[in-house]
Amino acid sequence: MPSALTTRAIEAYKAQFGESPSIIVRAPGRVNLIGEHTDYNDGFVLPMAIEREVVIALKPRSDGYVVVYSSDYDQVTQFSPTELLRIDDPTEIWAEYMKGVTWSLSDANDPLVGWDGAIAGDVPIGAGLSSSAAIELATARAFSAAANFHWDGRVMARLCQRAENEWIGVKTGIMDQMISATGKAGHAVLIDCRSLELRPVPLPEGTVIAIMDTATRRELVTSAYNERRAQCEAAAAHFGVPALRDVDIRTFEAREHELSPVIRRRARHVITENDRTLQAAEAMTAGDAVRLGKLMNASHVSMRDDFEITNSALNTMVSLALEQPGCYGARMTGGGFGGCAVALVAQEHASGFIENMTSLYKAATSLTPSIFVTNATEGASIIT
Repeated sequence: MPSALTTRAIEAYKAQFGESPSIIVRAPGRVNLIGEHTDYNDGFVLPMAIEREVVIALKPRSDGYVVVYSSDYDQVTQFSPTELLRIDDPTEIWAEYMKGVTWSLSDANDPLVGWDGAIAGDVPIGAGLSSSAAIELATARAFSAAANFHWDGRVMARLCQRAENEWIGVKTGIMDQMISATGKAGHAVLIDCRSLELRPVPLPEGTVIAIMDTATRRELVTSAYNERRAQCEAAAAHFGVPALRDVDIRTFEAREHELSPVIRRRARHVITENDRTLQAAEAMTAGDAVRLGKLMNASHVSMRDDFEITNSALNTMVSLALEQPGCYGARMTGGGFGGCAVALVAQEHASGFIENMTSLYKAATSLTPSIFVTNATEGASIIT
């Protein structure tokens, strides 16, 4: 039986085009358990694909045009892969993500055909759960299914990353697109962002992942994201290496006095976060929830104090989570400056955790959070 989201996409397609779609594809959002702002430093990340996703119901058409109705925005976009025009309108950003993927696929000489489509999603926008990557990979999956060309998740992740970097103008690393393309059910995936080696690792037995949306939002294009990336590149240049992934903790500690205070803090976060991420994968493989939780806690402190990408809402959410029974660890997740935190929680405490956190966070901030538990899901796929 199709999910409610899939049904919404199908019904939107029927209402817009007067017939049933022939193909349905989906791509998930993601939550990163640990390894923040390490991906564009060629480092390690440990995300998992989540049960929030983007679904596209579609049917190929013969004239090469792509016509898509968004049920979330109640808007229609139309474009041709050979006649793409960038529009700087925040209210139509969903369409720009789709056009950016179209441009990237076309530039890579993938055989594209037109299609009619209806898109629906339930990944919270701007929450740090990669709604943009879900749109991108769903779009790529739609083109692949419509033209029946070979799907290689790693290659498609790269092409979708290029769309976000060059069409949208956000200098993201590879993590978001890679996990949306290649997620594995029941597992997080340790990603080496240089080699693109993928290693699935299971969650510790008896634990679940709670995602805690603070109801505060950020916009990466206009935030300090690109500034942080430039600071990391400056630190790598100082050490004479391609990326901060190539600087170990001992080398950093011996030479950190050479860096300005801000660059020093940024570099310390990335270098120690890479180490924490590798340790976290080891802890998960060993089923050690306590160790994993402690590493998540240390990651949040590093992002708060050294990378300076948390806000008061995120810090409050994490502090409250750590006071709850059954919570092993918690940290902000995503690009920062708002959005979501993530917690590792004992399964038997999950319902009480959600109930307590909802009331406590609202009392502390006057904001209404959205808190939910998620399983790890497969990456982008064809539903039918």
